[in-house]
Amino acid sequence: MQRGRWLFAVMSLVAVSAWAQVPEQAGDSEEVEAPALPELHPQTGEVVLGGGLAKMVVPESFGYLSPEEAEKVLVEVWGNPPGSKTLGMVIPSDVSVDSPEGWGVVIQYDDDGHVEDEDAAGIDYADLLEEMQGNTRDENAERVKAGYGAVELVGWAATPRYDASTRKLYWAQELGFGDSKEHTLNYNVRVLGKEGVLVLNAVASMVALPQVEKDMQQVLAFTHFQPGHRYEDFDPSTGRVAAYGVAGLVAGKVAAKAGLFKGLIAVLVAGKKVIFAGLALLVVALGKLFKRGGNDGTP
Repeated sequence: MQRGRWLFAVMSLVAVSAWAQVPEQAGDSEEVEAPALPELHPQTGEVVLGGGLAKMVVPESFGYLSPEEAEKVLVEVWGNPPGSKTLGMVIPSDVSVDSPEGWGVVIQYDDDGHVEDEDAAGIDYADLLEEMQGNTRDENAERVKAGYGAVELVGWAATPRYDASTRKLYWAQELGFGDSKEHTLNYNVRVLGKEGVLVLNAVASMVALPQVEKDMQQVLAFTHFQPGHRYEDFDPSTGRVAAYGVAGLVAGKVAAKAGLFKGLIAVLVAGKKVIFAGLALLVVALGKLFKRGGNDGTP
C-alpha cells in the first residue's frame, strides 16, 4: 500500500491535529495505485525566501521547491489538506518524493517578534521533555474521548542544541500515533531573526534518522537571514519582542488564529490507509515556559 505523509498544522506538540484509521473494507488489501508525480523543477544555487527575508545556497545534493510546487508535493503526493502557506521546501536530490524513503523540509516563517535567547544556556531538556510527555499523556484522554487517536511523545531523537553564535536551534522528536508500529521522526530547525523565526521541519520515518540528521546539518548551514533581517539587526527601542524564549520554541508556543495553528509538526503515518479527522485544539498550560520578566507572555 502506498505510504501517506500527513502534514498537520498544530498549535503545539500537545495540541496535535488528529488522524483516524479507515475501517477495513472488502478490497482494502488490494494495491492502491500511486498518484502521478507532479512536474517539479527543483532549484539549486542561491534561493531567496520571502521576498528578501532569508537566503539559501542550495547544493547539488538538494533541490528547492517553490511554495507552489511544495503545495503540489504536500497535497497531491503526500495527501495533505491544501493551504499550508509555506515558503517552499527542500528535498534531497537522490530520493524521489513519492518513494517510501522520500522526505522533505518544509519552510515557514513565524512573525511573532524577536526571540530573546537568555534562557537557552539554563534549559534542562530532560525536565522539559518529562513535562511535555506528561502534558501529552494528560491530553490523550480528551483526544480519545473526542474520537481522535492517542499521541505519544516517545522522547528526543536528538536533544535540543542551540548555537548562540549563529542563533540556530535544532532538535528531533520521536512520536507515536495510535496503534501505528512505525514511529515518526520530526526534525526541527529554528533560525532566529530580527523579529521572527525561520522554521524548517523535516518529516521521515525513525529508521531514516541517521541520514536525515546528517542532511539537516547541511540545511542548517546553508540557510541564513538576509542583512536587515538578521538577529543582530534588532533594535530594542523600536522592535517587537516575542512572548516566549528558546524553551518556548522547543515546547511549542501557544499560538492559534481563527483555527489556523502556527508552527508545523510533520506527521508520517506509514503502512495505513488514513483519513483526515479534523483539527483538535487542546490548550495545555505551559505558562511557565512563556514567562518574560515575571509576567506570563501571550501569543
